[in-house]
Amino acid sequence: MKNRNALSLAISAALLLGATTATAHEAGDLIVRAGVASVQPGSGSGPLNLNNSAIANSSAFAEDDESLGITATYMLTDNWGIELLAATPFEHDITANTGALGFGTINAGSTKHLPPTLSVQYFPMDNSSVVQPYVGLGVNYTLFFSEEASSTLQGAVAPATLDIDDSIGLAAEVGVDYSIDDNWLVNASVWYADIDADATFTFSNGATLSKKVEIDPVVFMLSVGYKF
Repeated sequence: MKNRNALSLAISAALLLGATTATAHEAGDLIVRAGVASVQPGSGSGPLNLNNSAIANSSAFAEDDESLGITATYMLTDNWGIELLAATPFEHDITANTGALGFGTINAGSTKHLPPTLSVQYFPMDNSSVVQPYVGLGVNYTLFFSEEASSTLQGAVAPATLDIDDSIGLAAEVGVDYSIDDNWLVNASVWYADIDADATFTFSNGATLSKKVEIDPVVFMLSVGYKF
């Protein structure tokens, strides 16, 4: 029994020692994380405009989407890092409540986007801690492409094209890394980005349907990381 107790104590001590000696983040580390990112846009703002005149009781918003998210953080010091957020393209359906136009709520179109974001991060814990919470502040550039007006909208009005302007805005994040060993870690993080974009449907009959959309998404990401 004594031997078993001693063995259990030795194993527990070894596990504890392994957990506490794994270094977390140090100056010069490059931390690459990859995982599932979910972009959840806000509810949009303001009415649609037909030929620059507001349509009563109308609105539009973008649906959620998930994709592969990738981040890379270079540690400038043990507590400060600079991070680049990238991803494979997200694709969003655009739903419109046409209000006084009388077409009801329809799928108005779709778009893809890339949201590269550059942030400065602060890690408050000592680098001996395996748990590393952090906060970040930076700039987001959102590139929209492959915009398409839906067949539903075109059938209700006329053939149309959709154009969405790119956006630049501030971004903020909070997250936490948990170091499994000196190289591997798991991460959970969330971003808020200020994304305002002008969306314009141009119809073959000369009419335009436009909206300044405050997308302002919250982005959630769960990932696995590796420290180089």
